[in-house]
Amino acid sequence: MTFGVKHLSLPPDMAKTLKITPEFIRAIPKSDLHVHLDGSLRLKTLIDLSKEQKITLPSYTEEGLKELVFKKNYADLGEYLAGFKYTCAVLRDKESLERVAYELAMDNFAEGVRYIEPRFAPQLNAHRDLSIDEVIVSVNKGLERAKKEIARRPEIVKGLEPPFEYGIIGCAMRKFDERFSEYYRDFCSIHRHTPPKELYPIASLEVVRALVEMRDKKGLPVVGFDIAGEEKGYPAVDHYDAYQYAHKNFLSKTVHAGEAYGPPSIFQAITDCHADRIGHGTHLFAYDLIEGMSLKEKKDYTHSLAQYIATQRITIEVCLTSNMQTIPTIQKLKNHPVGQMIDHRLSISFCTDNRLVSHTTVCNEIEMAVNTFDINAEHLKDIIVYGFKRSFFALPYAQKRKYVRHIIDYYEAVEKKFLI
Repeated sequence: MTFGVKHLSLPPDMAKTLKITPEFIRAIPKSDLHVHLDGSLRLKTLIDLSKEQKITLPSYTEEGLKELVFKKNYADLGEYLAGFKYTCAVLRDKESLERVAYELAMDNFAEGVRYIEPRFAPQLNAHRDLSIDEVIVSVNKGLERAKKEIARRPEIVKGLEPPFEYGIIGCAMRKFDERFSEYYRDFCSIHRHTPPKELYPIASLEVVRALVEMRDKKGLPVVGFDIAGEEKGYPAVDHYDAYQYAHKNFLSKTVHAGEAYGPPSIFQAITDCHADRIGHGTHLFAYDLIEGMSLKEKKDYTHSLAQYIATQRITIEVCLTSNMQTIPTIQKLKNHPVGQMIDHRLSISFCTDNRLVSHTTVCNEIEMAVNTFDINAEHLKDIIVYGFKRSFFALPYAQKRKYVRHIIDYYEAVEKKFLI
């Protein structure tokens, strides 16, 4: 199977062309800059851990869970999020966190992904016997184990293929209550006299301080800070102090924005939260969601925002399958705004969001995009390489440049193999 006429521009004396096939997509080195740890478990692992921890599931077979919980199509966002009740429930001890992180890394490497930035909200996992710090350490332990195991492969040792790398992104929640986790229950109890609007920023600041400490004092590859959760009514600016702390401590920043709200949410993420990347950004061009402006002003505002994002190379972490499952107004993939993002030459990177909940892989996301939108071989290469360039990468910049160069060289070697 090939996707239309997607050719690589070559010198006139070379008659060969490059068609983007599923095999080619699997072979090229890829990244995933937006993948939630608690949304990306293996189903077998979820079943195993639930049995070990005596946690009740709606079914104890993979087929049953796919039918009842982790569907390909969801009725609404609530149904999409229902599965997290089970995945988060089993991720509350060191061993489970390490196992799931290890398996996530290995699953990615198996499909040719060479760099990932798993994100998770440690306050969803922590409790009285498991601190936020221990959650982060446990996740890193699993990722590091996978990295070391992969590094021993002959093709990696000989330098024929680029090694597997990763960075950790810690999330805070835009809103929460005592039902979210045992940690949040205790947190809400301690701050029971604090209004919720003031409570959420306290928790996010606590997370970002832990992230910076884990990076600076423990030497862990903690690379970024994010906020996730209900967007409308819970603006990113409420977490201003946390983002300022991250900014002043040289921690990279991404924000779930424009997923369930319009352009002003993305603008706020960039201006008030210093976002280096935007998670989803799906409603970037939805000027009809802007309030208090004339139609012309809305269109001008949206155009200026898109131009600013383009010129500043603020990367948008695009999650096609997830958006199709949670934003019913899109209906068909061809209506997804990534087409407009491509037309505006924005910096984008294709991501999974949740491998389990969305039943997807990085390869699948790229195949969908190439099969639906105007992406030729040269543009695909630019998108893939930019995923590595715009990664937050834990190592010094000189090493990042060397790594990206290795990625490009390997990508071009794969191109040559697929010329026909």
